[in-house]
Amino acid sequence: MTRERISFLFLNVGHFFDHLAVLIFATVAALALASEWHMSYAELIVYATPGFVAFGVCAIPAGWIADKWSRPGMMIIFFVGLGLSAILTSLARTPLEIGAGLFLLGLFAAIYHPVGIAMVVQGRQKTGIPLALNGIFGNMGVACAALFTGLLIDFSGWRMAFAVPGAVATVVGLAYAIFVYTTPDTAGHGHAAHTSPVKAPAVTLKLEKTELIRVFAIIFFSTAIGGLIFQSTTFALPKVFSERLAEMAGTATLVGWYAFLVFTVAAFAQLVVGYLVDHYSIRAVFAFVAGLQTVFLAIMPRLQGPMAIVVSVAFMLVVFGQIPINDVLVGRITRSEWRSRVYGLRYIVTFSVMASALPLIAWLHAKWGFAALFIVMALAAGCVFVAVLLLPRTSAVTGRVPAVAAAK
Repeated sequence: MTRERISFLFLNVGHFFDHLAVLIFATVAALALASEWHMSYAELIVYATPGFVAFGVCAIPAGWIADKWSRPGMMIIFFVGLGLSAILTSLARTPLEIGAGLFLLGLFAAIYHPVGIAMVVQGRQKTGIPLALNGIFGNMGVACAALFTGLLIDFSGWRMAFAVPGAVATVVGLAYAIFVYTTPDTAGHGHAAHTSPVKAPAVTLKLEKTELIRVFAIIFFSTAIGGLIFQSTTFALPKVFSERLAEMAGTATLVGWYAFLVFTVAAFAQLVVGYLVDHYSIRAVFAFVAGLQTVFLAIMPRLQGPMAIVVSVAFMLVVFGQIPINDVLVGRITRSEWRSRVYGLRYIVTFSVMASALPLIAWLHAKWGFAALFIVMALAAGCVFVAVLLLPRTSAVTGRVPAVAAAK
């Protein structure tokens, strides 16, 4: 196996741990702490908010440091910091302590997306499939968060749900450090982006200033709303299943299994979408995905039992499927030496909005239940659909050959 493939594997594993770690608390709060600490679900999930704020806000400095210093170096810090933070969170005895642990976890988790995604697309012309494969690993982290956490809660307690993934992530980080510093770097990934000998793809897209502004505005708008939908659905689904599958899922393990199955099936939508955006109009693919989100989320509010699982698979397919689209667009219209910072800006929007999803979930669930949440998400998806129709019909959006713009 070549160095580049091993590096790509580490990046994929990192994406897996990133999403797994930040969603452990979703299942812990829903299925363990509410009864152990005698607090409601709405009261508990508020303590995860600072961690998700850090997850978003710290993406920009993480991307800047990676561009100026070393992307692999930042990835080592990501693995080890994430692992140790999860272990520390497992020691929490009060809501404030678990909130502090989740804040640290979010701080280190913020490193992955601006740095890891920039490394995935570096030196590639066609980025849809690599981003989709990387996205599948991230979504499997979402899936396994519910499954592993449910299993560990039933057999070892909620503390091990943090400690075990934390220990494994730390070991992987040490292995990655050995790989980075003992294997010859022939692709320049071991240095800051501006010193990398990797050349940008030969084809360069030049967008007019007004078109560039419009594309970025739509990217950031759809990023914000997409982040809200992604966080609300992935965070709330274990609790939704515990309420709506009462006769089918009576234990934390069963709830985890149902969530795992839904997330696992949905994860592979990114592979399909990745292929489509490499070969067809991003504008058309994006509009189709956003339209389906609107329809499936609107159907969900009152469903119970098996139909709730079927429709959950449907809307998670298109929620996960949307993820690589904006990353492909960013990769096409930004220069390599700026890419970590642009991805950082995109993800600060994503994860800052994601942080607001938790108070929204808590408020809507306390007042009206999850039916109201799905109605709000359907309206949000409809707004993304309208925004996507406003994308300009330029080669960056409709062309089949990805390229990097000389955007300045």
